[in-house]
Amino acid sequence: MWIPRIGLQGGAWRRAEIGLPQEARHSFQRIELQIPERANMHLEQSVEPGSEAPDFELPNANQSSGTGTMSLSDVMGEKGAILLFTCNHCPYVVGSEPRIEKAAERARNEGLGFAGINSNDPVKYESDSWGNMVKRADRGMTYPYLHDSSQEVALSYGAERTPEFYLLDSDCKVVYRGRLDDSPRDPSHATTSELDNAIGELISGKEVSVPRTESIGCSVKWKE
Repeated sequence: MWIPRIGLQGGAWRRAEIGLPQEARHSFQRIELQIPERANMHLEQSVEPGSEAPDFELPNANQSSGTGTMSLSDVMGEKGAILLFTCNHCPYVVGSEPRIEKAAERARNEGLGFAGINSNDPVKYESDSWGNMVKRADRGMTYPYLHDSSQEVALSYGAERTPEFYLLDSDCKVVYRGRLDDSPRDPSHATTSELDNAIGELISGKEVSVPRTESIGCSVKWKE
């Protein structure tokens, strides 16, 4: 099993070294990410399978999907919902976009809500600013794109990376957390489909057989 390696460094920063599965190592073996000390908070409160999903109320950058401000109940469908922590710039998100849209379409067809949440600090990454979120949504995004400017939602869920998925049942309980598949940058190298499998099991009334995987992607860009 692949386990992320996270160690402390001196000063106000930690360095997280996130190993990739062998099949995902096309041009490199490891990503090195720097995470502000504030990110320690998300390690203390992490929403895992079996937990109830925290509520929220966030502005929506996608004028063609959802309402101007959306809560968890607004996102929920009859059978549950999928929450995606995402952003504009991460290559793992960009490489997954067609598959994310496909997952959102399946969610709608199966009675599940779907929403993306951008929690990145726009001061460090202007590409994740509200204005750029609106521009991204205007390029054919079919689901609500919510702005977590305070990062409180990411902290309450314990979100670590983009993309990272939370699948909820109709009672707002998390039944799956983790990745879409094992090759977010390149679909041709994907050998698993954990999110799709979890959706199928939830809709069929079965217990999700693999409720937790480690997401593969970029760290959430925390404020200092």
